[in-house]
Amino acid sequence: MFMHNKRLQYTVRVSEPNPVLGSFMLEQFGGPDGELAAAMRYFTQGLGEDDPGRKDMLLDIATEELSHLEVIGSIVAMLNKGAKAQISEGSMKEAELYLSLTKGGNSHTQSLLYGGGPALTNSSGVPWTAAYIDSRGDPTCDLRSNIAAESRAKIVYERLINLTDDPGIKDALGFLMTREIAHQKSFEKALYAIADNFPPGKLPGLKPFADTYVNTSQGGVEQNGPWNSGKQWDRVDDLEAALPADGGDGDATVQLSSIDTTALKALATRTMSQQGGDPKTGADLGAGPGAGKVTDGDKGGAEDMDEAEAMAKKRTAA
Repeated sequence: MFMHNKRLQYTVRVSEPNPVLGSFMLEQFGGPDGELAAAMRYFTQGLGEDDPGRKDMLLDIATEELSHLEVIGSIVAMLNKGAKAQISEGSMKEAELYLSLTKGGNSHTQSLLYGGGPALTNSSGVPWTAAYIDSRGDPTCDLRSNIAAESRAKIVYERLINLTDDPGIKDALGFLMTREIAHQKSFEKALYAIADNFPPGKLPGLKPFADTYVNTSQGGVEQNGPWNSGKQWDRVDDLEAALPADGGDGDATVQLSSIDTTALKALATRTMSQQGGDPKTGADLGAGPGAGKVTDGDKGGAEDMDEAEAMAKKRTAA
């Protein structure tokens, strides 16, 4: 059971209304790395968690994220107070009111549809979706995802801080940003409190493939580091010699029934490409200057972009 404490976890002090800035702030209200997504991610993980310690941690942080949702939502609401009043009462001249709402972002949409209140959308007006929740029900997997989510949220808060000179907003965003750091540390501790937490899940990796680094970025100067070089890695540079990795022929096969085999042969016969001849196509029929070689001859082309533009102008003039 939850109870609502009417005092915010961190006091919101906004110097002056700014509906455009309010739209930017919605990224942490209803965006993929926002507070609602975090609360729902940790809340659902906590409900399914069997370890008592992790369950408490997840539900504690989920509940705090709801308080952060209240803080960022209050910032949005305060930034929209002036616009809410003006658009509701119609006390400004039309041009002034229009300009105050359309300086950028989707602030006009927020004001018209939601009356200046925080909407469950991101900063571009895209509605919040449960698709943002990427839990898999395995603690070693989900805790790593949570660590990444807190990292992303911290970076977004940094960017929002850079968008405003309002000291009260900066203070509140600084608090929210720093709580992301604290939560990441909790998730890191919980992850490493699990013995043998890598690789995730139960099944071990297959020995022939666990230490292989496949160098597919070839051509130019090779970039080497601990991620692809050293005693830990069996590096593959000659892909032709090393593939397929299983030692097979690299062809995909399937065992078909006699009925499927007969139908497949009929399909292959009906759709077989005719190797001989040179069929005339729509490109041949409509080919003009610059089409290159076609069935009936060579229509040529431009030597460079300057000539191409000159040819286009000449063709337009004609």
